[in-house]
Parts: sequence; C-alpha cells; structure tokens
Amino acid sequence: MIKKVKSTIYLSDIKKFESGEHFESYKFLGSRVVNYRGKVGTVFCVWAPNAKSVSVVGNFNNWHGENHKMMRVYGSGFWWLFVEGIGEGELYKYEIIGADGKRVLKADPYAIYSEKRPNTASIVKNIPDYEWHDQEWMEKRKTTPPYDKPINIYEVHLASWKMKKDGSIEKAGEFYNYRELAHMLVDYIKEMNYNYIELLPVLEHPLDMSWGYQPTGYFSLTSRYGSIEDFMYFVDYMHQNGIGVIIDWVPAHFCKDEHGLYRFDGTFLYEYEDELLRENYTWGTATFDFSKPQVQSFLISSAMFWFDVYHIDGIRVDAVSHIIYMNNNQKNRYGGHENIEGIEFIKKLNKAIFSKYPNVLMIAEESTAFPLVTYPTYDGGLGFNYKWNMGWMNDTLKYMQKHPDERKYHHNFLTFSIMYAFSENFILPFSHDEVVHGKKSLLDKMPGDYNQKFANLRLLYGYMYTHPGKKLLFMGGEFGQFIEWRFYASLDWLLLDYPMHRMLQHYVKSLNRFYLENKALWELDHKMDGFRWIDVHNWEQSVISYLRFSKEPDDYLVVICNFGLASYENYKIGVPRKGIYLEVFNSDKAEFGGNNIVNTEKLKTIDEVWHGYNQCIEFRLPALSCLIFKPIEFFNAQEEKESK
Repeated sequence: MIKKVKSTIYLSDIKKFESGEHFESYKFLGSRVVNYRGKVGTVFCVWAPNAKSVSVVGNFNNWHGENHKMMRVYGSGFWWLFVEGIGEGELYKYEIIGADGKRVLKADPYAIYSEKRPNTASIVKNIPDYEWHDQEWMEKRKTTPPYDKPINIYEVHLASWKMKKDGSIEKAGEFYNYRELAHMLVDYIKEMNYNYIELLPVLEHPLDMSWGYQPTGYFSLTSRYGSIEDFMYFVDYMHQNGIGVIIDWVPAHFCKDEHGLYRFDGTFLYEYEDELLRENYTWGTATFDFSKPQVQSFLISSAMFWFDVYHIDGIRVDAVSHIIYMNNNQKNRYGGHENIEGIEFIKKLNKAIFSKYPNVLMIAEESTAFPLVTYPTYDGGLGFNYKWNMGWMNDTLKYMQKHPDERKYHHNFLTFSIMYAFSENFILPFSHDEVVHGKKSLLDKMPGDYNQKFANLRLLYGYMYTHPGKKLLFMGGEFGQFIEWRFYASLDWLLLDYPMHRMLQHYVKSLNRFYLENKALWELDHKMDGFRWIDVHNWEQSVISYLRFSKEPDDYLVVICNFGLASYENYKIGVPRKGIYLEVFNSDKAEFGGNNIVNTEKLKTIDEVWHGYNQCIEFRLPALSCLIFKPIEFFNAQEEKESK
C-alpha cells in the first residue's frame, strides 16, 4: 500500500540526526514510493553535506542527472527530490559532484535493497507489509531475560552451508534462497537440538571473499539469497519453530569500493580524516569516525533497523576492539590508546537498543581484556549483555593441539579460564575464524591417529558444553569437517557416508539435547555458585573434575575430563553428598565412535575422604573422554546407617 504523505522530511528529523540522536533515520532517509501531494512517485533523501551538487540517476534518465537534480533541504547537509512515476524495482544511484570536484556514482547508504553483485545499483523498495506469524515468540522475548536460559548457537554462512548443483561458486553453483534455507535449516537445527542460529553478515557486500565483513549496505539485505520478503519469512519461520536469529554486524569499518561510503561527498564524511585513524591497513578498509554525531545516528539506526524490520533476536558486533581502541597505535588526548569517542558510541548503541528491545542479545566480539564489556552503562560498562570468550577459545585450542603426553606441562591452559569465567557474561565460541587461513578444521587440529582425532574432538565438545558460558559452534564442526571452511564451496556433507563422521554428528546431537535438558549447565552460567572444582591439580594425569549446579542446590552434575591417553579401571573423585550416582553421559560410548568403556551400574558413594569431601565415587575412566554423573538418590544419616 502506498502511503499518502504531506511532507517527506521534517526539520526535527534533520536536527536529531545531526545531533547524533536519531536512531530510526531510515524512516526519512533513502528512497520510498509515496503519494505526495496527490502524485505517486519516489522520494529520495541523502546526507552529503559537502557535495556541490547531487542528482538521482537510473535507467529512467539514462544515468545522467541533469534533469533530476536534488535540492538542498533547509540549507542543511541533506538533499531531497521527489520523482513522479518511479516505482518499486527501479535501479538508481546518486550522482555526486563532490567537494573535490570529482563526479562519482554512489549507491544509496540507506537503500534497503540492492542489485546482486557484481552490479552495485540501489533498488527502490518500500519496507513490505509482511504478515508476521511470530507473535508468541516476540511476546515471550519481551519478558524473558536470556541469562539463566540455554543458548546454543549454530553459526552459519548461508552461501556455503549447502549449495545447488555442484556445490561450488567457482563452478557456477547456485545459492539457495532465504525461503529454501529456512526450511532446510530449521529441520536440521531442530534435529541437532540447537536453539539459535547466527548468520555471517547478511548486509550487502561486493566481495564474496569478505564473507560479508566488508559491507557497502548497512540497511540493504544482500540480494544473493532472495528478497526482503524472503528474509522476513526466514526469520518468521525460525521463530515459529523456537529458534532465535542472530546476525553479525560490522560497525568498525567499511570497504573502500567507489560506489560505497568512502569519500562519499568528496570528503572523508563517514570515516576519519586523519589517515592513521582512518586506515585499517590489515583489511584495506576505512574506519568510521565515531566522533561525528551523524555517523552515530547512521550506525545506531542501522542496528535498530534489523531489529525493527526483520524481528531479529540479536547482533554480534564485529571487531569491537577496533572501535574501543585507536588504529595504528595512535593515542588519545590523555595519552592512552583507547578511542574515547568509540567507547561512547558503543555505550550509546547498547543503551538505545536495550531501551526498545530489552531482552535481545548484544554480543561483543572483543579480543582484549577491556573491562566491564557486559556491564550496564549505568555501572560504567560498555552495555553489551554477552561477550565472546576469546581467551578461553585460544587457550583451549592451544592445549588440545598438544600431544596428550605433553599436555601435563600446559595444564594451566585448562584451569586458568575459571579465574575470569564470571567476570563477564561469556559465550564460548568455536567460530568460522578458527577454521580458515591455514588454522585447519577443528577435527584436523586434534592430534593422534584417525580414532584419536575423533576422541579428542568429542572430549573438546564435552569440555566446552560443561564449562560455564553459552555455546557457539560453526557449521561443519558438528560432523567433523576435515578440511578448512571454504566460503566458495558447500560443506562436505558426503562425509556423513563414513561411520565416524556420522557418529560424531550423533554425538553432538546427543550432547546438545543433554545440554538443553540439564539446568545445571546453563542456569547459573554467569555466577560462581554454578561451578566448583573437585580436582583442579591432577596435571600429572591430565584429568580435571568439577561440579555444575542449577539454582536448586541438590541439582548438580559431576564432570570428569580425561585429556590423557591412559584409561583407569578404578578412578576416584570426591563428591559433595552421600548417595547413588549414575553415569548420564559418556563421550566414549560405542554409539559415538568410542571404545565403550562405560559405567552401566549405579555408583554408591564410598566413605573415604577424597578431594576434601567425606565420600567419593569410583568408576571406569576411559582415555580422551568426558564423563558426566548425576546424583539420583541422597542418603541422610539414618539411611546411610541402615544401608550399611
């Protein structure tokens, strides 16, 4: 339905935008089809304060802007034009004569849809009047904080999860569209017992090789996989099936392709003017100038747009360290390396999002020890509610890549993480970044022969799922992708024809289900009350043991991880209560590809002081394994006396 409007831009919008306080600027900037003063056409509005002139160009004027020059609004930095007769689907760009006198054609920074690469024009498109069916999900989200709930994320690159034809972009493989992917992914995610999906950026980007992390369209859904309505359907269908949707978002930097934001009006408009602050030499990109209020309005509006228009449940903010620290070792006015304006921008972003969407996920990909990342802004924090635990990930993978005989000399790689596990609200990530650029796949990182590689990976996942923190695993890790992730080719689903890969997938499915069903693994994730060491010091045998608690004191799990090559027939650990314990999970089961060294009998506690407790349990402990026991019956003093 075409909206009838009396005016398409107000002075109040301009003032809010220029003061850095307009968080829904997509509602007046960009292009939209309207009924303006009785005429149907498209209104265009763009911010280009230093341009000498701006025109709208497209097929309708043979890409020459002489007859469609835009007007400067109220003497501000905004340009405006209404063109009668132009409707949805029309290609366009802005022809800008910049402050430097050069003529460039720029895509619309506020376009919500664009041509499929390698073409770069913006497309006139109104936000569709989509009929959502996720009301139950959205209402529940409003009243359900995430902290004491299970969060188990399946990270996906939509192009390469599965492809049509021969499964390779290089050989003209075709992408599935959002609707097809919705059904395939929902079926798979539900089968595998995940409850969130995280998508590598779906913002428009010119280069497949960037995976979406060098965008040109901060409001533009990539057209690689279909239409805006298709992606709305994707999110809607996920929600109807109980699956939350997180997208990666890239506010630190942007690519320098000519049609994008770089030198937009002939000046360094969105980016820093100072070269050392502006240039990210590692990635060949430009850094946003977070000190500019207009850039703050632009970026916060972008984040708000994805929550508002697409009903997403969370954003993983990419490269936060490149926002809160200055590029190229530059110093701030106080002599430090912190980017003061970047820090304030992050606080403003999180405060704005949570004020409107209180229980969504704002996740920081932050690789330094910057303090209070997940603390509220009113407590001096950055205001995120989650942070990727990069320290845990790095230490754990370093440890796991050691030969088991060497691990005892690096025991601290396992134990150190608990020293800071509750300093932030953490997500434990084994993401796409760990399986590219020569780092090997997770399975191929594991030492040993074929069977030991799988045993080590099962152990790694068991340790991950029992360690405090929410969970994230990149696609392919669940069935043991052997080669590194390739953005241009489908995952090697054919590996599921081989027993060990099929059993690993079954293991991850079972582990995911066990995680979801046991509150002790997530209800107190962010509190010290949820974790207690049993034995942290057994470096000689490379074995650790610990307890995980739910909010109910008697609801706990006993976890033992054996990172060594030796198996033990009579291994003992202390436990906090007398009673009967049952093995409820064992990574060495035959059905998972293990040697089936299991404990099928109920274990009655032994009255023997062990690990500081007055009783212990004794059991079989296989090599390279994760075992979990659960108390199923407690003895009080009288019952214990009678049992003897």
